[in-house]
This record gives sequence, C-alpha cells and structure tokens, in this order.
Amino acid sequence: MDAGLKALDAVLTIARRGTFRAAAVDLGMSTTALSHAVGRLETSLGVRLFNRTTRSVSLTDAGRDFVARVGPAMFEIRAAMDDARSQRETPAGLLRINASVQAGRQVAPLVLEFLRRYPDMQVDLVTEGQLVDIVAEGFDLGIRTADLVPRDMIALPLGLPHRHVVAASPGWLESHHAPTSPADLDPGQCLRVRLPNGVLLRWPLEKDGNRVLFEAKGRVTLDEPGIARSAILAGAGIGYFIETDVADDLSAGRMIRLLEDWTPPRPGFSLYYPGRRNPSAGFAAFLSLVRESAGRARV
Repeated sequence: MDAGLKALDAVLTIARRGTFRAAAVDLGMSTTALSHAVGRLETSLGVRLFNRTTRSVSLTDAGRDFVARVGPAMFEIRAAMDDARSQRETPAGLLRINASVQAGRQVAPLVLEFLRRYPDMQVDLVTEGQLVDIVAEGFDLGIRTADLVPRDMIALPLGLPHRHVVAASPGWLESHHAPTSPADLDPGQCLRVRLPNGVLLRWPLEKDGNRVLFEAKGRVTLDEPGIARSAILAGAGIGYFIETDVADDLSAGRMIRLLEDWTPPRPGFSLYYPGRRNPSAGFAAFLSLVRESAGRARV
C-alpha cells in the first residue's frame, strides 16, 4: 500500500480506535510516525481532521465528513486489491479478523496453523467486546456467537457447540441457598451481562424442552468476562459464563456450578463475512482451513 493509501488508512484506524496509541499498535508503527503521517495529510488538505489534546483525540467536523466519504472508498479499494490478489495461486497478504475475546482464544490455534501453512500471509486478529460493522471497519472476517452474526452475512460454524455455566463462589453459598431450578434464582443476586450489541442478556436456561429466559437484576452490570469472573470469586452473587472462561475455577473448587441440568450445549462461535465474488487466495485458504477444522471436530 503506497504512502497516500497508508495515510487514509491511518485516519480511519484512529477514528475507529479513538487514540493514536491504539491505532499505532493496530497499524504496526510508532505513534510518532503515525502522527507525522496524519499531519502531512492534514497539511496537504489544508484542514485539520482531528482535535488533539494530551488526553483525547476527536474528529473535527471536516474529519467526520472525510471519514464518512473515505471509509466506503477504502472498502472498494481493498476489494479491488483482493480481486487482483485472487488471481495468484499462493496465498499472500494481510487477513484482518475481528472477534470477541473468547472467540479470539478459540480461533488463535487455527490462526497459527494457517500461518505455518502459508508463510507469505499475515493475520491481524483484533479482539474486543463491542460488536462492530466489519465491512465499515475494514475487517475481512468476524467471529461471534451464532446469535450475534448479522443477518446479511455469510456464516460458517467455527467448531463444536459450547456450554454456559451458572455459578457462584463457595463463600457466597455458605450464606445463601443453592438454587435447584430457575424459579429459585433471586434476580437481585445475579450479575447482569451486557452483550457486545449493547443488549442486556436474559440468561437462556433449558431443561426437557422447557425454556426459560431469566432476567438478572443485580446491582452490577458487566460486559467483560474476566471482570465478571473476579466479581463472582469475590462473592458478588451468581454469574452466567461461557464454560471455558471459568473451567479452571470449577475444577479447582473456586466456583460451584449451579443448575447444570438447565444449561445444555448451545450453538458455538461462527465465522462470518460479506459475500465476495472474487475472494483473495488467502481469504479462501483460511475458510478452507476453518471447514477442515470443523470437520475434524465433528469426527
């Protein structure tokens, strides 16, 4: 990518990430070099794109208009470059993936296997809680639970179903009754979970075809599994987790699983992407590896 396109990409990345430091990490360059690149672009345009202080960065009115018009154009440029790369047989170039933290952990071994197979490929795996528009933000692929995949995307199951866990600490259970059914749950003692799309999770519980969507009403609302885990270990009440996030705590006895017969396996993570007429060789190779991996997992 030439210097002009890199400068445009820099502006879009800063607008998306909110700081020069975070954008520099994403782009693999120093903060100073990034600042100089944006400064040169602003000089050539004769207008400031960002308001900068020592604590924050925000788009100017001109910057917002610029990003709104340049974003779709950069998507088309990347698509054209992908179309050109699709003509080569050997996968090469950069693949950008956006995932939740849990999905990132699950896909990481697959990414490493992909890089071993294709030494000319690079992968930029961005994990974040917020659900983003992967097309607008310049990602090739997204990974989220099946129920969060946008309807206009093509979805590909990433692996086996996963289970959720309702759990509390032994200390909390010393002074509270352990629930044996959803009706026994005290909503005020249950941590609220905010999903990446901003919706508050209603805990899906199911047994023998009887499905319950339980609404937690605890005083704490969290959107990061690690913080929720710490809160439950500290005796904050009852939490709802993806099993892999607290498996070590369960096996070590730091958490006690509750309502196990009400948490059957649920659809796992799905990889999703917009329809492409001419996917790059690297993109097609990664999808092939995902299908191969999913097939091995089912055996």
